[in-house]
Amino acid sequence: MRPATNEEAVVGKRAKFAPVELATNRGFSLVELVVAVAVLLVLAAVALPALTRAFATYQLNDAASRLAGIIKFTRYEAIRLNKLVDCAVQQSGANWVVYADVNRNHQLDPGETEDAITGQNTLLPAGGAIPGPGPIATALGSSGLTLTSISGSNAVITFDPRGSVTSENSNVVYVLYLGNAVGSDAGYRAIVLLPSGMVHVWTAPAGGVWQQVS
Repeated sequence: MRPATNEEAVVGKRAKFAPVELATNRGFSLVELVVAVAVLLVLAAVALPALTRAFATYQLNDAASRLAGIIKFTRYEAIRLNKLVDCAVQQSGANWVVYADVNRNHQLDPGETEDAITGQNTLLPAGGAIPGPGPIATALGSSGLTLTSISGSNAVITFDPRGSVTSENSNVVYVLYLGNAVGSDAGYRAIVLLPSGMVHVWTAPAGGVWQQVS
C-alpha cells in the first residue's frame, strides 16, 4: 500500500474533522397557532354568507329546472301517446307534487313520472314580495295573450296530442312562481307555459325585474 500524499492527507483530515450541522425541526408556537386560527375564522366569517347565497341559488335553479322538466315531459307524453295528458300540480302537506297524470284520474299512480318541490323552495302565489310580471307580459307582445298565475294552488294543465295546452281560452299563458317563503336571498324563478306548449324560465332578484334565462 503506497503512502498517502500530502494532498490526500489534507483532504482526509478535512473530511474527518469537518463539523456536522444537525438539522433541527422547529414547530409552531402557541401564539402562531392562535393567530392562524383567528385568521381562518375571519376568512370563514367573510366567505360563509356568500357560500350560503350561492347554495340557495343553486337549489332554486335546480327546483326551477326540475319543474320545467316535468311539464315538458308531460307534453311529450301527450304527443307520444297521441292523447290528452294532464300535468297535475297538487299540494302535499308543506310540499308540492307535480306529475304527468297519464290516465287523468287526478291521482298519482304507480309508474307515473313525478317531481316533488320540497325544502326551502316552494310554489308561491302571485303578489306579495314577488316582482310584478310586467316584463313577462311585455315579452308576450301584442299577441293578445293573457298571463294567468296558477301558482300556490292545486292546478291541472292539459296537453293535447299536438303538445299544445288546452283551455277554455286559447290565449292563456300560465305561470308558476318559485322561491323561498321566508327569505329572498336567491330571488325568484317563474315557469311560463305558452299555449303552444313551450316552456320558458325567468329569473328575478328580490325587488328587481324579471329576465328570461331559457
